[in-house]
Amino acid sequence: MFQQYPSSLLERAVGEFSKLPGIGRKTALRLVLHLLRQTEDEVNGFASAITKMRSEVKFCHVCHNISDNDTCEICADPRRDTSTICVVENIQDVMAVENTQQFHGRYHVLGGVISPLDGVGPSDIEIDSLVERVAKGGINEVILALGSTMEGDTTNFYISRKLEPYEVKLSLIARGISVGNELEYTDEVTLGRSIVNRIPFGK
Repeated sequence: MFQQYPSSLLERAVGEFSKLPGIGRKTALRLVLHLLRQTEDEVNGFASAITKMRSEVKFCHVCHNISDNDTCEICADPRRDTSTICVVENIQDVMAVENTQQFHGRYHVLGGVISPLDGVGPSDIEIDSLVERVAKGGINEVILALGSTMEGDTTNFYISRKLEPYEVKLSLIARGISVGNELEYTDEVTLGRSIVNRIPFGK
């Protein structure tokens, strides 16, 4: 029987790399062969960085962004506007908005959007903790910066209903972003303008 790989260890490594998003077996093989050409110390450093990240990275107890500490750098920064919260779907969206340098408030990472077809309901994402933040007071505006998709719009509507009892302004990022696009794939200029030119929710 033809053996695709000359080593079962190589095959296993290729199998693990190919589990990564967007990595097929050919790309995985190139990556594994690249590592084989590195020194043992370099490969150990690579493996250690991955292992350390997985075991020690935390999620901010305030906004659910990734962090080295219990509170992320953004939430701990006294220069940030604590009265404005930008609600995003995932951590990549925080990075995308931060890269625009147009937003100076704080964030709330939902960790997904409501999607009944995928079995994701309101209780599966961080909506209740957002309501708790608003209920504590001191929040003047909540910016809904979710993607312009059916799931994003459904989540926006659900959040707006949950925040109805509170005196808080709800805004949407301006729809300069193409319908169906995700924030992380939007260019910084367009995204920055969408944050600055946000519109009241429901208008």
